[in-house]
Amino acid sequence: MERGGRPVELLPQELRVLVAVAGAGGFSAAAQTLGLTQSAVSHSVRGSEAKLGVVLFERGRTGARPTPAGERAVAHARRILRLYEVMGAEARGAGQDAGRDVVEGPLRITAFRSAALHLLPPALERLTALHPGIRPEVRVVRELGAGSAGEVAAGRADLGIATLGGSGALPPGLLAGVLVEEAYALVHPAGHAAPRELPLLDWDENCGSYTRDWWRAQDWIPRATVKAEDDAMVLTMVGRGLGMAILPELSLREATDAVEITDLGPVRPVRQVGYVTTPESASTLAVRALIRELRAQRG
Repeated sequence: MERGGRPVELLPQELRVLVAVAGAGGFSAAAQTLGLTQSAVSHSVRGSEAKLGVVLFERGRTGARPTPAGERAVAHARRILRLYEVMGAEARGAGQDAGRDVVEGPLRITAFRSAALHLLPPALERLTALHPGIRPEVRVVRELGAGSAGEVAAGRADLGIATLGGSGALPPGLLAGVLVEEAYALVHPAGHAAPRELPLLDWDENCGSYTRDWWRAQDWIPRATVKAEDDAMVLTMVGRGLGMAILPELSLREATDAVEITDLGPVRPVRQVGYVTTPESASTLAVRALIRELRAQRG
């Protein structure tokens, strides 16, 4: 980062203060987290703002929240601090085991519910068997708005499992790769004589960009009459006879005998699910190892 043709250098402690203020929502709370005085935190933030030449936080009676410039700066700060951690872990692990790099330390992963439930566990099982020193930290987020990719861009995750290729573009600068393609199918109560006449169940997280054009071409799909919290709830409600739904394959892995699954034909909607990471994380040993394991289960 440069200002006036000269690189702007924030010290690691200044970066930690920015991240703490953003996370705590105020200078006082950040000071308690960091074991500093409020005046020291305030002084550090003012110094960072002076170096960067922008206001990073809006101050108010209820605390402080990042400005758009502050959001960008805090995201970079999280990612830089994470690289400090990785640098130490990889340096300590270099050549410890007869010339083989030892991969260790936390690996922060974010994913939407069905991907966290069905894609990650087998990959993590193999990963930790190969590298016992890796400590996966998995956080489930809803695939709404920024979703998993937004968590990676903000520096809160090293790798995310996200839906790809929909109407929402990835945040700039991220790397992505397709892991699976999920076909959508019709799911309805078992034994129902006319499932297409049932009410449509849907959930907010369902990515309409994958199904919108297909839905428009169908004359039998009604508007959603029931909205649920997530795909698991939709599947349960279908099993209770409350309606039918159109769900992707990962969600249908939890189907019970209470429902039947009907293929939607050769032009059925399909969505892509893949990994998302940053260029700097993609070069780290732990993320590279996880990507290998995720790709290995595609077949």
